Amino acid sequence: MNLTRTATKQAATGSLIGLALGDALGRPTEFIDVPRIISWYGPWRDLPLPDPARVTDDTQMALAFARGIRTVTDHGVLAPERLAQPVRDEFVDWYRSPENNRAPGRTCMVACQLLSLDSPWQDASQLGSKGCGANMRVTPVGLVPGLSDEQRAGAAQLQAALTHGHPTALAASDLTARAVHLLAQGVEPAGLVGQLRSYAYENRSRYHENWLGDLWTRSQDPSAEHFAERGWDECLAVLERLDAVQRTADPELDPCAYTGDGWIAEEALATGLLCFLRFPEEPLTVLRRAACTRGDSDSIAALAGAFAGAHLGADAWPKEWEERIEYRSDLLTFGALWDA
Repeated sequence: MNLTRTATKQAATGSLIGLALGDALGRPTEFIDVPRIISWYGPWRDLPLPDPARVTDDTQMALAFARGIRTVTDHGVLAPERLAQPVRDEFVDWYRSPENNRAPGRTCMVACQLLSLDSPWQDASQLGSKGCGANMRVTPVGLVPGLSDEQRAGAAQLQAALTHGHPTALAASDLTARAVHLLAQGVEPAGLVGQLRSYAYENRSRYHENWLGDLWTRSQDPSAEHFAERGWDECLAVLERLDAVQRTADPELDPCAYTGDGWIAEEALATGLLCFLRFPEEPLTVLRRAACTRGDSDSIAALAGAFAGAHLGADAWPKEWEERIEYRSDLLTFGALWDA
């Protein structure tokens, strides 16, 4: 770990800008197969940033989560009883916003409508959903300095559970935040998957009751531990697939063919990581490979960009791209806050 590089690279700024750039690059290619993407936009290695560089609900909800975190940390420590309401409020504000017109996921919309009611947030959570909407927005908590592992994991799982209550959505969000944190701290990409697998094994039976309350009782699981294990085991399975191909995957083949199309949380994590790990020192190639996929291209590319930016910092992205990204001012504000 290079501590000098870690201190100066502005990982938070790099990661948030990378998330938004990936989101914008993947926005027009979502729902389109790779041959059509190439026929419409040209070779994947030359994929242009759209003009205007508009983002989707992925970036909008990441910023909503960031605002919720800031509300709490401006006045004290990040704790479950202090975080749930501000993030809930931010998600409801996003749900009601006229800017929420970017084809948002059904789970988020249904859950946020229920979150606007006066009932426990656990009643809004969609326990059958493990869509990537849970972890596409979790990056901010991986970038907040000074958190304990328990705070980071609990907050990552809580924000997921507000909408996506499936245990795999919780575990994948936890792992996504963990990956962003490790890369921001200077962990080398070559060892990242091994560290994530170890983390998953260590936490496999852990249910964060302080953060999640009685969420698990709404499932069919016999215990909180069984509920947690179900999610971690699905994430471990996809991490094993990723580990087997991370160094040998053909860069010209759609990454979705190796680790899944990314519509569900664990596949979005694995495929976003695969795109990053194939080109860890080539951030624009990471984004373009992730955006030129048959699956949930904007979410895969948003995650891949968050990983690349956390690893390489703010200098990863060309100034002419960064200056065109939608919500640039908000992204830079949070980056500066957490890089300070």
